[in-house]
Amino acid sequence: MTLPPKVAIASSNTGKIQEINEMFHGLNIQLLSQIDLGIREGEEPHDTFMENALSKARHASRNSGLPALADDSGICVYALSGQPGVRSARFAGHGASDKQNINHLMDLMKQQVDCRAYYYCVLVLVRQHNDSAPLFTDGRWCGELLREPRGEGGFGYDPVFFDPNVCLTGAEMSFDQKNKLSHRGKAVRKMRLLLESGVF
Repeated sequence: MTLPPKVAIASSNTGKIQEINEMFHGLNIQLLSQIDLGIREGEEPHDTFMENALSKARHASRNSGLPALADDSGICVYALSGQPGVRSARFAGHGASDKQNINHLMDLMKQQVDCRAYYYCVLVLVRQHNDSAPLFTDGRWCGELLREPRGEGGFGYDPVFFDPNVCLTGAEMSFDQKNKLSHRGKAVRKMRLLLESGVF
């Protein structure tokens, strides 16, 4: 019996890893997180989600010898000219917790009237670290920021990210509901279609 190909997930974020594993369930691929593979986090030195995702994928592939899947994502706020953007995970400083990042964002939004925001995700798959034709997909989830957190689920900025179409924050949604609506869910479904078409 042929074993499914192994693919490294270039992330140490347990929330992301769980979501990606769930959404790729059923594909003939064995996903291994870089935590399990003993790989340290790759650098994210760039100003775009696409460049950072590709950098992380190449890093994980180079250090594992496996194909690698990387996500770079964040929240972009119109009133803050797209901030936090690629610096979403470290908006309040390196090593900041989700709560610290949310508090920093809420402080900046106190004088703002426009609360529109969107989550954005780029997903990259490289076959080897020097892959010259990586697979790219993306997804966007539009909503607005609340002034106070709501909900206990999710991670990142989910407690203050409100989807007016369902009148819930990301942290109030069930796991399945969030994956149907989210930026990452949209990017993963596009990637699944590519993989199911045989391009991998």
